[in-house]
Amino acid sequence: MDTVAQPDAPRLAARIVTLLRSETALVRLALSLVALHVIDDNYLQPEPGTSAGDHLASGLVPVAILAAVAYLYPRLRAGARAYTSMTLGALAVIVGVPGVYNIAKGVGAGDDYTGVLAIVAGVVLLAAGPVILWRHRRSGPTRRRTVLRRFLLAVAAVPIALVTLLLVLVPVGFAYVYTHLGQTKTNPELGVPAERVTVTTEDSLELAATYVPSTNRAAVIVYPGATRVDEALMIARHGYGVLLLEPRGQGSSEGDVVRWAGDRDLHAGVEYLQSRADVDDELIGAIGFSIGGEILIEAAAQTEGIRAVVSEGAGVPAGELDGDGLSAAERLLYAPGMAVMTAALTVFQNHGPPPPIVDRIGEIAPRPVFLVYAVPGSGQEDVRQPKYFAAAGEPKAIWKVPGSKHTGGIDARPAEYERRLIAFFDSALLQPPMPTLSSAS
Repeated sequence: MDTVAQPDAPRLAARIVTLLRSETALVRLALSLVALHVIDDNYLQPEPGTSAGDHLASGLVPVAILAAVAYLYPRLRAGARAYTSMTLGALAVIVGVPGVYNIAKGVGAGDDYTGVLAIVAGVVLLAAGPVILWRHRRSGPTRRRTVLRRFLLAVAAVPIALVTLLLVLVPVGFAYVYTHLGQTKTNPELGVPAERVTVTTEDSLELAATYVPSTNRAAVIVYPGATRVDEALMIARHGYGVLLLEPRGQGSSEGDVVRWAGDRDLHAGVEYLQSRADVDDELIGAIGFSIGGEILIEAAAQTEGIRAVVSEGAGVPAGELDGDGLSAAERLLYAPGMAVMTAALTVFQNHGPPPPIVDRIGEIAPRPVFLVYAVPGSGQEDVRQPKYFAAAGEPKAIWKVPGSKHTGGIDARPAEYERRLIAFFDSALLQPPMPTLSSAS
């Protein structure tokens, strides 16, 4: 019986080299490496507490786009191929950044290593663009006409590159990093008696938390907790129980980094405190910082279990359209860019955006709200906080912290910060009925 001759190693290597000399084959290989990382991240090695079914949008949408590009690529003109290759190359590099970051931090998981392959693929795609343009360059009848033509093409490429940057790379790249990177710090060292506890959410995720027992029957959730040790210790000094809650997908908590689902984390924190013998169900407050402060407002609007709300540094939530202070030209690019970002955030988080804060904060009343912010702070907090205050119901208070950086009130004015916050929680939780709070500037 005849046997089929197998190619020897040199011949196989020669075939691979010949294949890689093909532009389409090389680009498709690079796209396949990016798709491999997407599949690995979403389906092969999902985050603890999640399954493939939790990642339908974040996995299927990018893979479908990559497959469509791979199919259509050889049918495009040279200029379109170069543009597509460089655009997807830049996005591929961004997609790999969280993996490299986690590896560098010493917390890399299996799917982070395929993120390194995505970066390699991105570099190949970026480099392919100029090569394609050079190989398919056209010359005019004279040298002067050739130089003029290439100069005009370069000038025309500038606005295309700018629009791509503002409407594709920035919003999509930000959305990906925002949903794949979070705080890695966990198990904060408090220097006071505390318990390491687990808080279970309604969607069955186990969140890591640290709890300082209460001595006055009241308790406060600190969110996110692992990085706000100074504030937690300050509150605990006054007898309050303190739950330093690590958001889903961050620290030692299970789940993906889905910040728009943070209201579920806070609801779980409330239920945990209500289960404790040292805490009165009606004496639970919360303090949130930055994104946590934005999420806290939504969570408090949903449940009366949070009896007092301190939100420090809440600005414009990611993906929320707000063109205040922008010129007409800036707004022309801002609106579609934010629409793309919102769509990308929805895909990567597998979760829709919450309602605008101005539409929700009023529903917290008659429970008290205390807004704290810096100027200029971050995320337009100096612009948005007065709006949130105007939309909030009574009782409410607001404090612009002199000299503070974003969420740095305790550093800028430590004594006044402690006095104001403890007075707020005391009046809201320890001296019912709650009095109306006057605003502060």
